[in-house]
Amino acid sequence: MFYLSYLIFPFTVLGKKQIITSIRIDADGRHNLKILIANVYQENRQSGDYHKLIALCDPDVILMVETNKWWQEEMDSIQNIYTHQLKAPLENTYGMLLYSKLSLSDAKVNYLVKSDIPSMEAIVELRSGQKVKLFCLHPEPPVPQENPRSTERDKEILIVGAKAKESNIPVIVMGDLNDVAWSYTTELFGKVSGLLDPRRGRGFFNSFNAKYWLLRFPLDHIFCSTDFTLSSIKRLASCGSDHFPMCVDLKYNPSAEMENEQLEVSKEDFTIAKEKISADI
Repeated sequence: MFYLSYLIFPFTVLGKKQIITSIRIDADGRHNLKILIANVYQENRQSGDYHKLIALCDPDVILMVETNKWWQEEMDSIQNIYTHQLKAPLENTYGMLLYSKLSLSDAKVNYLVKSDIPSMEAIVELRSGQKVKLFCLHPEPPVPQENPRSTERDKEILIVGAKAKESNIPVIVMGDLNDVAWSYTTELFGKVSGLLDPRRGRGFFNSFNAKYWLLRFPLDHIFCSTDFTLSSIKRLASCGSDHFPMCVDLKYNPSAEMENEQLEVSKEDFTIAKEKISADI
């Protein structure tokens, strides 16, 4: 219990914030990127609730996972507003749909670890003209009914971390990582990528399991590079899934790098990450 308390303390309101809060809010949102991420639960049929949620939240970018053809057909009516899309609907609970009001370029679907587990990457252009690299992922969880080990999940998370580190423009990584925020792998991902967690110092924002109020964990994540500030972060109402949707509004602000936390990474961290990335599956 003492060790667990030590691990989770940084995510309480008493912990140090990795990302500073946006001081000034631009009325036109030129420098902001509001993101909605939602694991819809493939068998869920409450698509109408997600339409209401999107209208209420009014995000710039929407990432939906566990989406098959049925979900794509149900959600495609938002295409008149979210005119830029990247889609990988699948029937194996690993489908992904990405919708954006803002221009997307170099958008592609990757299969980094397994041929049936997709991830996405794209460049989104903010209203200010600033370009931001997006990575979207939903790795396989280490559970007996799907995969008894965490090798594949850890490998995919760290591959994306390494790709994020190589980017020469601001980066956001988002999705259902099937890993808690304080795990060793998530901590290692932060060190390798240099990306920050807006939840630190603000609360757990437990997104799973929406159906059991006594046992919930933060599995749905958004990480960003040090040149962002946080305008808002919210866990939204359940829409019939076992995951709560998350909405995070980030503001691009290069001067924030001086105030945001700078993560320290050792040679040992890089060595361990390299071993996990090269691990046989």
